Amino acid sequence: MNINFQSEVPIYLQIARQLEENILTGVYPEETQVPSTTELSTGLQINPATVLKGMNQLVADGIIYKKRGVGMFVATGAAGKIRQARQGEFYDNYVLPLLKEAHRLGITAEELADMLKRGETGK
Repeated sequence: MNINFQSEVPIYLQIARQLEENILTGVYPEETQVPSTTELSTGLQINPATVLKGMNQLVADGIIYKKRGVGMFVATGAAGKIRQARQGEFYDNYVLPLLKEAHRLGITAEELADMLKRGETGK
């Protein structure tokens, strides 16, 4: 896990995002334990409260859950929740601006679909 201390994104959000990425890619499958706050804070050399804030964000989102006295675990369905949230972000951050620019340039939906297909094949 890497933290960009120069980023405008708060450190706790970077931690949450990287844990999400690890869950999404299967590094931490459902119902497995994630590293502890202490492990992460020591490894990243940051305040444990910052790590805990990132983890609590994931708890609030239903991505991980606490087992009292044991640690944090990946919730059942966590990867699906992450995927769904990221698809929404993708739509808002990429698809809508793409459609807006295509409309401004007079590109039809069919032409845009052809461009996407061409991009898929690299031709």
